[in-house]
Amino acid sequence: MEPEDKSLFKYKGFYFITGLVSPENLDTLDSFKIHDDDTFIITYPKSGTIWTQNIVSLILYEGHRDGTENITLLRRAPWLEYDIFHVYLCPSPRIISSHMPYYLIPKGLQNKKGKIIYVLRNPKDVLISNYHFHKLFLKVETPKDFDTFVEKFLAGRVYCSSWLDHVEGWYAHKGEFNILFLSYEEMKKDLRSSVLKICNFLGKKLTEKEVDDVVEKATFDNMKADSRANYTFVPHGFLDFSKGIFLRKGTIGDWKNNMTVAQNERFDRVFKERIEKLPFKFCWDIQEDPETISN
Repeated sequence: MEPEDKSLFKYKGFYFITGLVSPENLDTLDSFKIHDDDTFIITYPKSGTIWTQNIVSLILYEGHRDGTENITLLRRAPWLEYDIFHVYLCPSPRIISSHMPYYLIPKGLQNKKGKIIYVLRNPKDVLISNYHFHKLFLKVETPKDFDTFVEKFLAGRVYCSSWLDHVEGWYAHKGEFNILFLSYEEMKKDLRSSVLKICNFLGKKLTEKEVDDVVEKATFDNMKADSRANYTFVPHGFLDFSKGIFLRKGTIGDWKNNMTVAQNERFDRVFKERIEKLPFKFCWDIQEDPETISN
């Protein structure tokens, strides 16, 4: 039996990061007051959260789009569970980020107040990105080795627990929320269509030039160079940049460069049956044809 990971604690069946939030604070989120114009960005970690934060910020805030406001994404789209103080300071319309499962989200969202953009990514790439994140982020346990991390991920004994449970839960309860599902892969393959889809969902009308600006500024390379978005502003003590960078590759299919045949087969044995029951068509390689996910 592996030693317990002290960097995590479980609250109502879901793993959070020790020291960054308490069960008492999480208890208060159930009654968090939702505004009609709130936009929640909800993801499982390493599924395109920062990218989506940046896109939505560019759509909703002209100052973000034209570069006249130098506000980092941690302040523009603060974390509900980890930074409630700055959520309250956000001007309307608020952008609020969360990794929480459907059953821990504030009850007010279930009245279809506010909007949720849920972004999902093929879980093999999520696994790889999480592995590198765990080496970089000082508040979680550094993986002993990749094989050990694979087993932990498959068992849901990692930050934010099981990928399958997270995606299945949000989809099964979609009727309770005003929610748009997007995939990282469709955003990667046709960013403009994804931007227009988000604009339509949020009821935000942009000119053609404004849409062009959003698309240009939201490309992975431009975002990686944007000091408001690339997380180089995170205080020391959280990220060890000697171990890598926060925005790493932003590609599709990197799992093929990291997983052995045996690890891939093991992944499929654990995940494949439940993945096939989901209504989403996952893209596993950049060479595959674009797939649009159904809501």
